[in-house]
Amino acid sequence: MEITEDALKRAWHRLAAGSDLLDEAVFPPTGTYEQYEAHVEGGGGAGLYLVLEEDGTVCGCGGPYDEVFVARGLDEALYCLAEEAVRGLDGTIAGQAALMDRIDPGWGRVFRGGGPDGAEPAPPCGRDPLEGFAWIAGSWREQAPYTHLAFFRGESVGAERIALLYGADPRHVAAGTRLSDLSKGNGGAHGTWPTDWDSCCFGRSGDWTFLMYHDTAPGTRVDAAAFAELGVTETVWLSACLGKAIYTFDYLRDGRRVDDGIIELISYERGRTPYVRGGRLDFLNRALRRAELDHPELTDEFALYFHALETSLGLGLPRRDIREGTVRAARWARRDI
Repeated sequence: MEITEDALKRAWHRLAAGSDLLDEAVFPPTGTYEQYEAHVEGGGGAGLYLVLEEDGTVCGCGGPYDEVFVARGLDEALYCLAEEAVRGLDGTIAGQAALMDRIDPGWGRVFRGGGPDGAEPAPPCGRDPLEGFAWIAGSWREQAPYTHLAFFRGESVGAERIALLYGADPRHVAAGTRLSDLSKGNGGAHGTWPTDWDSCCFGRSGDWTFLMYHDTAPGTRVDAAAFAELGVTETVWLSACLGKAIYTFDYLRDGRRVDDGIIELISYERGRTPYVRGGRLDFLNRALRRAELDHPELTDEFALYFHALETSLGLGLPRRDIREGTVRAARWARRDI
């Protein structure tokens, strides 16, 4: 059912009248996409603007190309407006959750769940996130130890076969070469990421095979058929480009991308779910909200995101092996292009 501006405004005023927290909350300007573009071009600022679509969808826009939320239905639109309002009242996620409780206990539960109504919050983490996958988030942002962190899951997916598929030198793979072996004679030292552009590291962590590298081997072409032959059913790629401030997350299952149109990690802002509520990546919304609630001490949003990837998908990397140089490694094989 189409939501009109008048219906949404009247519903918001009824909600605000029943809660002292929303006394000073101003209903945002509302219109079509064309009106929103005119609003921006006219110097309307980066404040929240509601765009009403014909199918009843309400899009909350915070600025050009900045979609703050997408709500389908009147109740969800009111919830999203209340969530935006409490962000201005308390800077902490726990504080915002408590304020949502005061407005509506059900909305407090939805906020803690980081997903649509009916999604239960994940159980508390109860451990140090930097002892898990999040330990590497800071250095990876600087493209260290490698630019690409790739993960492969499936029945009997071997790390050596993945490395060879991507172009690792068969001699290094067969010899069991370690990262510290590659750094000898190159001025490398343990703990200083002695890696270069023609090498890779690989191994297993949990039920994922991982491969880390800066660039693929010259002449290498890896396609869906090659993955299928190795039994790969899921893949995750995390790619960093420091110079362009581009940091991407790609998740494929059975050869198909699982996404909601957003793959850059910088689209995640603490307190806001980066993916469509109820969408294909809503499990990651819930994991991020759990991480925000459990670990307010983590000021790095990349670390929060990596922790959520660990709790939701089970991603991990062997911290000691990488830091001490005992992780398996190889140079790319020389090929005629």
